[in-house]
Amino acid sequence: MAKHIFVIGGVLSSLGKGIAASSIGLLLKKMGYKVVMQKFDPYLNVDPGTMSPFQHGEVFVTDDGAETDLDLGHYERFIGNPLNKNSNSTSGQIYETVLKKERRGDYLGKTVQVIPHITDEIKRVITAIGKENDIVITEIGGTVGDIESLPFLEAVRQFRMDVGMENSLFIFLTYVPYIKAAGELKTKPTQHATTKLREIGIQPDLLLCRSEMPLNDEIESKISLFTNVPKSRVINAYDASTIYEVPKILMEAKIHERICEHLHLRQRKIDFSDWDRIIDGIKNSTEEVEIAVCGKYVEHQDAYKSVWAALIHSAAANKLKLIIKWVDSEKISSKNDIEKNLSGVDGILVPGGFGNRGIDGKIAIAGFARENKIPFFGICLGMQIAVVEFIQNVCGLTEAYSSEFIEDCEHPVIHLMDDQKYLEKMGGTMRLGAQPCVLKNDSLVNKIYKKTEISERHRHRYEFNNKYRDIIEKKGMRIVGTSPDNLLVEVVEIPDHPFFIAVQYHPEFKSRPDNPHPIFFEFVKAAGKKGKK
Repeated sequence: MAKHIFVIGGVLSSLGKGIAASSIGLLLKKMGYKVVMQKFDPYLNVDPGTMSPFQHGEVFVTDDGAETDLDLGHYERFIGNPLNKNSNSTSGQIYETVLKKERRGDYLGKTVQVIPHITDEIKRVITAIGKENDIVITEIGGTVGDIESLPFLEAVRQFRMDVGMENSLFIFLTYVPYIKAAGELKTKPTQHATTKLREIGIQPDLLLCRSEMPLNDEIESKISLFTNVPKSRVINAYDASTIYEVPKILMEAKIHERICEHLHLRQRKIDFSDWDRIIDGIKNSTEEVEIAVCGKYVEHQDAYKSVWAALIHSAAANKLKLIIKWVDSEKISSKNDIEKNLSGVDGILVPGGFGNRGIDGKIAIAGFARENKIPFFGICLGMQIAVVEFIQNVCGLTEAYSSEFIEDCEHPVIHLMDDQKYLEKMGGTMRLGAQPCVLKNDSLVNKIYKKTEISERHRHRYEFNNKYRDIIEKKGMRIVGTSPDNLLVEVVEIPDHPFFIAVQYHPEFKSRPDNPHPIFFEFVKAAGKKGKK
């Protein structure tokens, strides 16, 4: 039977439950346990696929095509295992499943209620993911006190009754603020949040206290007294300079030992040497590389969380100190704007996105990178705008555009495939998840991957229009990656350029701290070389 760890948040949002859960998962995996992770999100959307990045940050896509919360990206990057659709459930999914059962007659004669039907479905999901795993770590989204989270908290309260204390552990993440005017750390928010959790029927087994600075012995004793949690289980998760330090901070606080004690697990030695190298590369590299990330969601950088992480992994592996310059493509309307924002950068990355805001700015940015021989990496929409720019300015088809933004444009270089034209719903209907791709033997991207057949994750609806293949290839942009049937264009590159690669898929989803994605690695490496000139 799997052991279950539940990570719950209190006081306020954005404390880092996902990082905390991921760090715990890493430590347990390093002890040799088979760990799987999942998150419950309390919103009523069936998935985050139709939500704005300004509202919810990036949508992380799994191999099986699930559009999920960005915390699943943290889970995968820390524990190193690919997750699937079973690792993220929303209130919308839970209610949809129960209502489908009701319509089918599964509850015939019964009144369908939150308790027991919704809570039973939540418990079923928790149990199902535990099969063939030693430990399940479940993050409950939201903050204690939110009405939306109550069914999930009630379900996990019941779950402990079902499986027993020795098979379940409640970790409560709280906040201990520092009041500058008083010069003190304050424990009252943690006390109140824990009281609120106990009112729901859950006594935390372990407190994880976020703070701007380390807690002293007096503060820890006070928290222990007023929360009814043993002092040895009051763990301080103080601010770190990089999220990749958090596992080490928790390890030094002996959180893994407290977990093993509670769950009756054998404690095993943790080899942290590989993670130490990652931290060293991030913190101690001195030679700078400046990458401009050009998009329209730059004010909310969670929208590009996996891109950011992939750049960090690659810079650390290249022993380079990463400087990201966030460039709002909506504010690029002239050559002066481009030169003001991009002159002097070592590399330019245009990530994915949806909608027509900022598109002309992205097209102009791709042209600037091409003309000035600045290392360029285009991802998803970034690939599409790179192709549009090339056909407009090199091939001479000045009216070329994407039909996503101008439906009746004269040269729809990017267009909808037939199977996407007549959809009756938006959610979950894009080209999603892992798809195979074949690379040309003599291409740069083939040298980077060191193989001709790859699989990468997708999230898009529009595709390259095959009528324009010959036109771009004659002018010097090569199509070097396609679907196995040669129908879909996946990768383009410009050979006469220090580094110009654009891909239809999202390689950032598969980058890991200890194994950076090869294209990101080579892109940052090329940018680093430019910086030396």
